[in-house]
Amino acid sequence: MTFELKAQKRNDQGTGASRRLRRAGTVPGIVYGGAGAAEAIELDHNTILLNLRKEAFHASVLTLDIDGKQQPVLLRDNQMHPYKAIVLHVDFQRVDANQKLHQKVPFHFVNADVAPGVKLSGGLVSHALNELDISCLPANLPAFIEVDLKDLKVGQSIHVKDLTLPKGVTFVSHGQDNPVIVSVVAKKGGSDEVAAEAAPAA
Repeated sequence: MTFELKAQKRNDQGTGASRRLRRAGTVPGIVYGGAGAAEAIELDHNTILLNLRKEAFHASVLTLDIDGKQQPVLLRDNQMHPYKAIVLHVDFQRVDANQKLHQKVPFHFVNADVAPGVKLSGGLVSHALNELDISCLPANLPAFIEVDLKDLKVGQSIHVKDLTLPKGVTFVSHGQDNPVIVSVVAKKGGSDEVAAEAAPAA
C-alpha cells in the first residue's frame, strides 16, 4: 500500500496560529531530518485522520508533497485531542533511500484459532509483544510481520529468533536478544483435562 499526502508550507507559527489552522480544517505539522532544514507545514485534517486509522500508515514510507515537491518520509509522531477525534499535530522524518532506518513494525498473528494449545487444550493466546523494532533500508520496510501460531501448544512460545524476517530486515535489540512474542497459556483454573490430571494429586 502506498500513501501520498499533500501539504503546504506554514509561515505562521505558535499556539494562536495552530488554533486558526485547526478551525480552518487543517493540521499543523513539521518535517525534519536529512540534509534539509526543518519545515513547518499544514495538511488537510480529515485526510490525516483517515490515514491514521490505517495500520500500514504508521509503518510505511510515505510520499509527502509539499507545494508540488515530493519527498519520502516516515510518520514519527502524532498528537490527538484527549477525547475528540481531532488531530492536533503531526511529525514526519525525511528518509534517504541509501540510509538504514529504525522503525517499529506491527505483528500480524495468524492461525490462533487452529493452534493445538487453543483448539485442543482450550488454552489462551498471550501476547508479550505487538510490534518489533527493526532496521532496514526504506525499500525493504515491511508494513507488518506475520507470526504463525498454527503449531503452538499450551506452554509453548514464539521468540523473535523463531521468525523468518523479510529480506534486508534485522531485529534491533534493546537489551533482550531473543524476547518472547506470543505464548499459549492454560486457562485460569486449567482445562478439564488438566483438572482431571491434577485431581489425584490433590
